[in-house]
Amino acid sequence: MTFIFPRRGRSLAAGQRSDLTVIDLDGNADVIFSSTEVIEAPNWSADGQWLVFNAGGRLYRIAATGGQPEQIDTGALADLNNDHVLSPDGTSIYVSSDDGHLYAVPVTGGTPQRVSNTHPTPFHYYLHGISPDGATLSYVAIEQRNGERQVNVFTIPTAGGPDTRLTDLSVPNDGPEYSPDGRWIYFNSELAASRPGHAQVFRMSAADGSGLEQLTFDSYVNWFPHLSPDGSLVALLSYPQGTTGHPADKDVLLRLMSPEGDELRTLASFFGGQGTINVNSWAPDSRRLAYMAYPRG
Repeated sequence: MTFIFPRRGRSLAAGQRSDLTVIDLDGNADVIFSSTEVIEAPNWSADGQWLVFNAGGRLYRIAATGGQPEQIDTGALADLNNDHVLSPDGTSIYVSSDDGHLYAVPVTGGTPQRVSNTHPTPFHYYLHGISPDGATLSYVAIEQRNGERQVNVFTIPTAGGPDTRLTDLSVPNDGPEYSPDGRWIYFNSELAASRPGHAQVFRMSAADGSGLEQLTFDSYVNWFPHLSPDGSLVALLSYPQGTTGHPADKDVLLRLMSPEGDELRTLASFFGGQGTINVNSWAPDSRRLAYMAYPRG
């Protein structure tokens, strides 16, 4: 049976498909679900039984072994982007909506509750991480300051509360995510770029943004660092040299490294990009990853 997703945003080319793939640390990959519609950003349930992904502005779950997806009820929210995280206790999904705000939804589905704040100037929230204790979300905001568009890293309590700024940079930053010990936030940034778009991976103190360290230094354009639950590895998406942003339809590498940026190795290469690993896609056992590939033909 073919599962029909609602149409929203970009479409696949003729003959192209979305392959939801699970790969282990030895590089053994298994496509557990395919669609001719765009599906994006898989992550795992806390018990490892389910994968949650985005399609057509809505959320779905599917058994980690494959099968048919099930839509997750998000109430009036039908315009979700591909930035969503699950709470460590497995009870909530935090989502980013195209209205620029963050919401909490029960993992079983239900009425969304807004978490984010209203700002006097343009301020659009894009969610990326949650602290190990489930108390704080990390996100990037597209904001207008002094007539300039800026993209910086912030945190906010999951229960709602004040926004805390961690970066104040004029260059783009994205993908902020907590380390499992809660000490660091890992993110990608063009802070050290010698040319536009040349993002690299950094980390900084999760408390106040101090102690900034650059972790990757190569010619690839490196995005979306994701820490394994046991803290032993970082997965990242590497685009070809000269890429700007994190576009769709590129030859990309899924790479692994140590938390200090050492021992970089390629786990898989495929046609992907936007939607591949926009969220943390490690299984709870730290031995498997989920990702989206978008092969043509």
